[in-house]
Amino acid sequence: MRALTIVTVLPELLGSNGDAANARVLAQRARWAGFDASIVEVRAAADLPDQIDLVVVGSGSDTSLITVRDILATMTEQLRTWCTAGIPILAVGTGWELLSWGIELGDGTVVEGLGIVAGRAVPLPERATDDIVVDSKFGRLVGFENHARGYTGAEASPLGKVRSGTGNGAVAAGTGVEGLVMGNLFGTHLHGPVLARNPALADHLLATAVTRAGGEYVPGERAASVDAIAKAGRDQLAARLGLPSE
Repeated sequence: MRALTIVTVLPELLGSNGDAANARVLAQRARWAGFDASIVEVRAAADLPDQIDLVVVGSGSDTSLITVRDILATMTEQLRTWCTAGIPILAVGTGWELLSWGIELGDGTVVEGLGIVAGRAVPLPERATDDIVVDSKFGRLVGFENHARGYTGAEASPLGKVRSGTGNGAVAAGTGVEGLVMGNLFGTHLHGPVLARNPALADHLLATAVTRAGGEYVPGERAASVDAIAKAGRDQLAARLGLPSE
């Protein structure tokens, strides 16, 4: 099978909280599974490679929202094409918000998004800065959330149900949801980076990409020890929050 190409978009501007490192997680797990994988750092539309198998859009600061939005806007057609084609896309934090209809800021102004996914980011009563635990079809997901906005109006499925934390909005404990899944596009508030702490989600993205490229993905033996460490971290967090282990 041909080598996988993993695109990370604006890694300097969208690399807060280690989010750009999700591309490195995908590349390493692909190599452990026996596939060649390269990471292409895209800072402008001209940098986009001809062949793309996975895309990572990380999170950045509000001070660079307009700058990032304007750069991403030059790639809107490509992003829409990737979504339609089923290329796996992971969008975290403000990267996800900028793919939406728009971002409502605390002062009432609105930053127009690219309109690729339904919904919009809206201010939370208080900034969410804490650990988050989510139940999903990929098993338990954990991360650290650090965001001033929730998410509303999504017409897609959530990534999972919040067991502890804020996720997409401040609602009654145990009833909230986190993230968005639209086809093979995954939006989330989870930092950590999310794929290092939750390898099952990374493997789902990789399996999708490898299948599209004509192969079959099976996690490599070297992934087992890393996965055990990640699971221990999730169980430790769950115990601290009074939740059962996986």
